[in-house]
Amino acid sequence: MLSAIKDFFRSELQSSPHETNEQRRNLACAALLLEVAIVDQKLDRSELNTLKRVLTQSFSLSNEQCEKLITLAESQQADATSTYQFTQLVNEFCTDEEKYLLIRGMWSIAYADGSLDKYEEYIIRKVAELIYVSHSQFIRAKLEVRPD
Repeated sequence: MLSAIKDFFRSELQSSPHETNEQRRNLACAALLLEVAIVDQKLDRSELNTLKRVLTQSFSLSNEQCEKLITLAESQQADATSTYQFTQLVNEFCTDEEKYLLIRGMWSIAYADGSLDKYEEYIIRKVAELIYVSHSQFIRAKLEVRPD
């Protein structure tokens, strides 16, 4: 698995430290977004499509890059014991606006299958607290993407 991550960084990076941080940020955000999609023990097609849409829009990725990022995020997610390693990277490399957009993306994935599971809401709330997104921003993001 470590070799897959190294290969990903090698293939996607030019050698600039800024890009390395950008790739680490992307992987951390992808893992957190994926957590919402799988926390209810079923990965719905609509959740997967929304995950791909959020990743491609947020990070300007091609479909192939998005697929690679999701695969890496799945590996990281499977090996992780908590969300801390991902939220730590988000705090280190994301602006306040990017953190807000991450929470907004998490809500989009949670609502994608037409029902909000209590575990999905819990993980979004937990991540919002760990990345210092205010409660008002947490609610604003939820209301912006909630289906009518």
